[in-house]
Parts: sequence; structure tokens; C-alpha cells
Amino acid sequence: MEEQKVEHAKDETVTISKNTLWKAGTFVFAVLFVVSLFTGGFSGGTGGGITGEVVAPTNPTPTPSPTPSQVKVQIENNDPVLGKKDAPVTIVEFSDFQCPFCQRAFTGAVTEFKNSDYFKSGKVNLVYKHFPLNSIHPYAQKAAEAAECANRQGKFWDMHDKIFTNQQSIDVESLKRYASDLRLDTAKFNKCLDSNEATSEVNKETSQATSAGGQGTPYFVVINNGDGATQAVSGAVPFAQFESAINAVA
Repeated sequence: MEEQKVEHAKDETVTISKNTLWKAGTFVFAVLFVVSLFTGGFSGGTGGGITGEVVAPTNPTPTPSPTPSQVKVQIENNDPVLGKKDAPVTIVEFSDFQCPFCQRAFTGAVTEFKNSDYFKSGKVNLVYKHFPLNSIHPYAQKAAEAAECANRQGKFWDMHDKIFTNQQSIDVESLKRYASDLRLDTAKFNKCLDSNEATSEVNKETSQATSAGGQGTPYFVVINNGDGATQAVSGAVPFAQFESAINAVA
């Protein structure tokens, strides 16, 4: 067994075995790993520039009012819109149906938005776009395609709510059952889903998300539809952060 000597100032010599150093290093790594489980984990890429889900701290530190930027997001005619179509401000949501933080945003900030004066007055609407993180969420792609297939029958938001409400059961069989529950034309829906008719649409919007700076889900871009000013919001953050972004671009 090789040994490593460490010289000290008083001519004393301490002998430490490499085996001991290895054990100490292993112990430190184990402690760091356990700590990471309680602090959100280590950051790591999942391919294609996507770093995974983003979640806000429980008690986020207040930040100064955001400065508008010029993030480019293309809103298309087939994008599902919640609210007044010609609202002066739009919140574009890039989301993943299997992402737990997206589900948290659905029950949290998005629900608060729908109950807010911004929405009820017609000042702000919400546009949904797909951003499935397929490398870590194996059911996200088909869930997104199911929502698109429902969109073709005018039932996007019904399927959107159904999927997020039943996030633990979003396999293909369950998605087809939800289509039946929502009284969709199941023959058309099943053909759309089984034939991958909506795959290209979902993939296109995923590319739009990364082009707009999305590195995780949920990812939002608040847009002034007049002058094009934008403000990005990342994660399952409190609705107050959306208010700040809306006020910054309005």
C-alpha cells in the first residue's frame, strides 16, 4: 500500500494512507449528496440546453422591479388562448404536463391569475405552449400531443386541466379515457394520438421554448403586444412575480 507524507512546520511528519484519504473523500461526498436531496439536488444538463425543472424558493427574496427585455416568442393562430384574444399583454407559458413544478404553477400562480383583475378585465391573457423535458419525463411528450389532439376539437383547456389534475396517470390509455370523459370524438382523438399527428407541433414549440431562453419548466414570457417589450419568469413562482413582470412591460 502506497502512503503519502505531509510535512509540517515543526519538522514533524504525519503519515496518512491513501486509503484513509479515499475513505474521507467518500464520506464528504456522501454528506454532500444527502444535503443535495433536501436542497433541490445538483444541477445537471439533460441535453439540448435544457437544465431541468425550475422551482422557486419557499420564501423568495424580494427583488427590484424587472427591466423589460426583447425575448422573441412567436404567437400563432393555433395556440390555445385563455382570456381575451386581443388583450394588450400576453403571458406565454412553456410547460410540461409531467413536471411537478408545472402542476404547482397550475394550482398556484396560474389559478391566481385566472382569479385576478388582470384576467377578468381583459388586460392580460394566457397562451400555452409545449415544452416536454423528454429525457426525464417519459410521459410528457404523449400528454402534450393529447392536449394538441384535443385542441383540434376545441377542447384544449379541458384536456389541459384534466391532465394536470390527474398527473399521476397520464399514460396513453389514461389519456384516451380522459378524451372519452370530455366527450371528444374518440375515434378522431385516438387516430390523432396513435398516428403521431401532433408530434411536429409539440416539437416545434419545444424549439421555440429553447430559442426564447427556456432552460427548464415552467417557463413564462410576459409580452406587451403593442411595443413587443418582454419579461421572462422562470419556475413555479408566486403570482406577485407575474404582477411585477406585467407592470414592467405594460
